[in-house]
Amino acid sequence: MRNWICLPAVLALVLASPEAARAQTGSSYPYTEPSQAQPSYPSQQAAPSEPSSPPSTEQQPGDSAAGQPGYGQPISAQQEQASPPDEGNVPTRDAPLAQEPDSSRTSPLAPVTQDGLRPTLSPASTPVQADYVDSGAVLDGRQRLGPFLSGPGSFKFIAHHTTLGALGGFFTQAFANDFSFDQSSREAMLAGTLIGAGLGFGASAWWQFNNWVDRPMSTFGMGNSVVGGMFMAGFMDLFTQDPGVLTWSAFLGAELGAWLTAGLGGGQLPLNDGLLMASGAGWGAAYAALLLAVIHFSGTDISSKTWRDTLLLAPGIGAGALALATMRYDPTPSQILRADLFGAGVGAAVLLISGLVLGGFDQSTPYVLSFLGSAGAITTVSLLWEESVDRSSLKSSAKDRPYRNVWW
Repeated sequence: MRNWICLPAVLALVLASPEAARAQTGSSYPYTEPSQAQPSYPSQQAAPSEPSSPPSTEQQPGDSAAGQPGYGQPISAQQEQASPPDEGNVPTRDAPLAQEPDSSRTSPLAPVTQDGLRPTLSPASTPVQADYVDSGAVLDGRQRLGPFLSGPGSFKFIAHHTTLGALGGFFTQAFANDFSFDQSSREAMLAGTLIGAGLGFGASAWWQFNNWVDRPMSTFGMGNSVVGGMFMAGFMDLFTQDPGVLTWSAFLGAELGAWLTAGLGGGQLPLNDGLLMASGAGWGAAYAALLLAVIHFSGTDISSKTWRDTLLLAPGIGAGALALATMRYDPTPSQILRADLFGAGVGAAVLLISGLVLGGFDQSTPYVLSFLGSAGAITTVSLLWEESVDRSSLKSSAKDRPYRNVWW
């Protein structure tokens, strides 16, 4: 009887235990209390204050057998899955993922070697741009061309200096020997010619090899050598009439005029500068002759030496004056030629007409009028010719036509 009384109490305890409840449901897995779902990644606002501290695990009521093997492992695995990862390693959902730059687009690939590998460039193996090496194909910024590869005027330049040296050597020895054709005189003249030609060729060849020689420089160098020879001969004639001294003076003056043109004017001498110096030499000689004619036909006797010295010195003075003017003024070649043509035409016409009207050229009036007429024509054409007008102002009728003076 006592056993039957205890049987209901034992049955009640069995039914109340969790094992009995799970046995009744027929599940073979351990029962865990459902926990609130947590996001796999923490939000940017909610960051754990102590990420290194392990999450707290509270024992749910009813888990009396948590210390048994069947209950501990699932709970710890679920906590590890639910625990958020390290904030510094895993970005948030809103932040874009960092991508490595495409190296094939930012830097060129090295060439593949025979082994099929690309060599890695180190700072020591980085290619360095080689220094510029002058190949000699360019001279003074221009491509070498011409007979001597120094410009289109190189042949004329060398021929001029070679001929000038040969003539200078010949005439200096000829005047020193009074043009005697005996054996010693002929040898001296031959030696002077060959030595002068060799020196002229060597100096000009060396200079043109290192400097560009254009046509204007070679052409006006020939004219300036003549002007320089005349000036030095006339200057020395003021002090002596020795033929040997005058010959050497003329030769040195010719060389000086040619080399001053090459040295100061340069191999790329502008055409307008050469024309301006040549015009100065020509007008210096013309105006000197007109001035001497005015003085002579005015009743003052002028000796032949004065005529000779003046006409020899005047071209050099005129060329030198306008050579200095090129430092300040820059007229165009067409304007220089136009002024020369108008000055020569007006001066010659006035001289001819006035001489015919007045009954002869043995008076000073035709020469004075010719002098003034040519100078006025040159000045007028140089300053007031239509080329000096600023053509851009012609497009606007509201503005006047301002004149542009190229001389100053």
